[in-house]
Amino acid sequence: MTDVTALLDAAVATSDPWRGDDTFDVLDPATDEVVRTVPSATPETARQSADVAAAALGPWAASTPRSRAEILRRTFEIMEGEAEAIARVIVAENGKALADARSETHYAADFFRWYSEEAVRLDGSLGRSPSGGNRILTSHKPIGVAALVTPWNFPAAMATRKIAPALAAGCTVVLKPASETPITALVIADVLRRAGVPEGVVHVLPSAHSSAIVGELLAHPAVRKLSFTGSTEVGKVLLRSAADRVVSASMELGGNAPFVVLPGADVDAAVAGAMLAKMRNGGQACTAANRFIVHESVAEAFVDRFSAAMGSLAMGPGHDERNQLGPVINRAAQRDMQSLVDQALASGGRARTGGAVPVGPGSFYPATVVADVPGDAPVLREEIFGPVAPVSVVGSVDEAVRLANATEVGLAGYVYAGDLAQGLAVAERLDVGMVGLNRGVVSDPAAPFGGVKESGLGREGAEEGILEYTEVQMIATQW
Repeated sequence: MTDVTALLDAAVATSDPWRGDDTFDVLDPATDEVVRTVPSATPETARQSADVAAAALGPWAASTPRSRAEILRRTFEIMEGEAEAIARVIVAENGKALADARSETHYAADFFRWYSEEAVRLDGSLGRSPSGGNRILTSHKPIGVAALVTPWNFPAAMATRKIAPALAAGCTVVLKPASETPITALVIADVLRRAGVPEGVVHVLPSAHSSAIVGELLAHPAVRKLSFTGSTEVGKVLLRSAADRVVSASMELGGNAPFVVLPGADVDAAVAGAMLAKMRNGGQACTAANRFIVHESVAEAFVDRFSAAMGSLAMGPGHDERNQLGPVINRAAQRDMQSLVDQALASGGRARTGGAVPVGPGSFYPATVVADVPGDAPVLREEIFGPVAPVSVVGSVDEAVRLANATEVGLAGYVYAGDLAQGLAVAERLDVGMVGLNRGVVSDPAAPFGGVKESGLGREGAEEGILEYTEVQMIATQW
């Protein structure tokens, strides 16, 4: 099944069968036209889904790790075989450039491959107490039904990064995708069904009523895990709700990533890395470089070349391969971009490229560089989440580190240095969970993804990702 229309039709047709008559429209942000009308889940739907997931938990948890691994591997293979069509589904509802969507599709599929391998390596341990009185056996058991909540910016990868480790661990899942981009999640659910996931193990609940759905799931007695990717503000609300039933919570929340260019850095390499770190998905990423902190010795060359690179990006509908920058997700986001640019300019910044809403349909905003933004400008305290890059110039490495850490969040950061020892030293001083040192991308299925401070709790990806969906059981015995 590689036709885009067929994927769309199958995804909607195979959504949970107890859906009601309520529906909502999914819009193409490049045209404001309707991509598809999809069923809208209700709180009753959420309860039913959790009930069925709870009934399916026992058999799925009891299945062999190898059998789960083979299903995940088949899911990877189907996604790879249908990658072009899936990428075009992502473009239709998210708007990102086709090259970005293709990259996301392969990245998303790779979580199924990675966790097909991790499923058979979920080891326990055998030890002896210091007193010699007990042998201590530990094992990892599936935590239970997992409620998964994903954002719109990476509608495939954010879903697979949660679904794959949960299934590998033996959990059943109920996924609430973002209302802006539910179709990709439905496509993935259909791929899982075709790969052999038993009925009742995976549920996807598109809905125009996100908070009511998630609240219902958190109140369900079978739900023992919440995994959320989204804003820090919403994450705090969900953590309070999870606390009522002491539900285990993994939180991948907001970012405000610094991009630090140190004296002696290779400016061309830094610009190339900046384009990756800033413009992946048009800047709509929690790991996107948000604040560019550049040492004065390389500032002029960096700003000139970075502005030229940003200004050269072709903007337009994502399905056209000539375009490198699609729209932001909706009109509200477009207004936010202009407001943030106006803030930066009011603080004393200078627009070097971009900086104005284009005339025409769709929620487009051009790649924008604002130079000479003061280190105390309000815009530097906000997660921009779009193609806007404020640049601040500093006179010392210590000042760069101070500005980089002057935020309550700490997800990702980037450091470009000509000297590896200096780069490592600065990277270690950053209050973030992940650092790209002389590279503009940090994400990988084999790497633990997550932040510190108000950027969240727990890790996704790597071995750590599957452990988030398990409980450790200890048995004490003697022989």
